[in-house]
Amino acid sequence: MTYKARDYNNLLGMQGLSETLLKNHFTLYQGYVNNTNKLVDLLNAKAKDATNPEFAELKRRFGFEFNGMRLHEYYFDNLGGKTAVDKSGALARKLAEACGSYEAWEQDFRATGAMRGIGWVVLYQDSVAGRLFNEWINEHEVGHLAGCRPILVMDVFEHAYMTDYGLKRADYIETFFKNINWEAAGKRLG
Repeated sequence: MTYKARDYNNLLGMQGLSETLLKNHFTLYQGYVNNTNKLVDLLNAKAKDATNPEFAELKRRFGFEFNGMRLHEYYFDNLGGKTAVDKSGALARKLAEACGSYEAWEQDFRATGAMRGIGWVVLYQDSVAGRLFNEWINEHEVGHLAGCRPILVMDVFEHAYMTDYGLKRADYIETFFKNINWEAAGKRLG
């Protein structure tokens, strides 16, 4: 099976994110898809030998490329919304339950995204307990909560905002919130 990049051109024209930024971001995502496929092929052709450094490094690299592909899909899929969160909906109720109020959850999510460094902010749902957590992911393969389902994903690598916002990450986060597709995020709840 070969992974195929999804078409996200429907996001062009989204408020606050330029066509140049989005097209560059789509190209970066395509690179993760291509590299995931290359690694699958290379690993399938290699002897399964843990003492072979080449095999070991390909295995380690796979998590970076695959998660880069998948996190971008979650991110693009939860963009393009035009309405605010439905505070009476299931997702907003779960957010309030987890943090005391929707507003407290949003403050935590924004603060997590504003931290120094590169990475991702992911609202996860623990698939065992059902509880929600905002988590920082540094590189694509580091920091994921085992057994948890991504509900809302925000890219905070510089490529996601610098073309339009320079170093003003807070302005990008504001734009992200204006463009969340809450329906898509809500469908991810277990």
